[in-house]
Amino acid sequence: MAASPILLVGSVALDELHTPAGSMLDAFGGSASYFSLAARFFAPVRLVAVVGTDFPASHRALLESSGVDLRGLEVADGPCFRWGGKYGDDLNTRETLFTHLGVFEHFHPKVPDVYRDSEFVFLGNIHPALQKEVLSQVRAPKLVALDTMNLWIETARAELLDVLRAVNLLIVNDSEARQLTGESNVVRAGRRLLELGPHTVVIKKGEHGAAMFAAGGVFAVPAVPLDHVVDPTGAGDSFAGALLGSLASQGDLSDGGLRRAIACGSVLASFTVQAFGLERLQSVTRSEIAGRFEELRHLTHFDATTPLPGA
Repeated sequence: MAASPILLVGSVALDELHTPAGSMLDAFGGSASYFSLAARFFAPVRLVAVVGTDFPASHRALLESSGVDLRGLEVADGPCFRWGGKYGDDLNTRETLFTHLGVFEHFHPKVPDVYRDSEFVFLGNIHPALQKEVLSQVRAPKLVALDTMNLWIETARAELLDVLRAVNLLIVNDSEARQLTGESNVVRAGRRLLELGPHTVVIKKGEHGAAMFAAGGVFAVPAVPLDHVVDPTGAGDSFAGALLGSLASQGDLSDGGLRRAIACGSVLASFTVQAFGLERLQSVTRSEIAGRFEELRHLTHFDATTPLPGA
């Protein structure tokens, strides 16, 4: 069975990264870039985004060589979206140094006609009104997944709640889940988010893994234990890319398919953080991914056929 293409709408950017391991200037970044390079191992990606005239040709060539369909990548007159961030010693705290929207400020997604039959759609964390615009341009998607951020929860809550009623899968981090629901407990937050429309909610918890909430209950997967982390940027986007890619590769939206997809997300996120920017996603191999998937499976497996000790 051939994998279904994923229609991806999000940001492509140039980043300035500072972590305890060092710094990287003009790094190829943006949520859509991380998503694409993670998802490509499982399913084709159709990218809808905008870049400026200063976007390096080498970055475009990297996407093309990775099999990403760029017919929806617009080149607008002006500078690229640029973001700078500095991480603390524990890599859990991050200071945003600057955000220059550039051509992204006036971006309105234009979905090419050849993309409009996409069965799998991922709405990156752009303004909810733009996410709604994308949905109006696709025909009959099998799965619509959405990401958001604290800015839209604060400034566009009504629009966000409106678009949430039209999606199947919501992927957010734990702080966004708490902010959106007002719940301090992540489990209560996950259950509250299901009431907003999505039939499945995935809450990312960074180095503590991720949890899935659905009508059938809760499933959790740990992060892959790592003894060396360089740069956490894009880990959540890589997680989402691998998750959607896994689902699109099989077309399996069952509970088992979702559980496998979340494990794939954890694996690709673990590679992303081991180098600056997109460096590790460029070099990782399918055999390395398969090996780490088995590591994760072994990590979470235990024998449930023997009686509970002391029972």
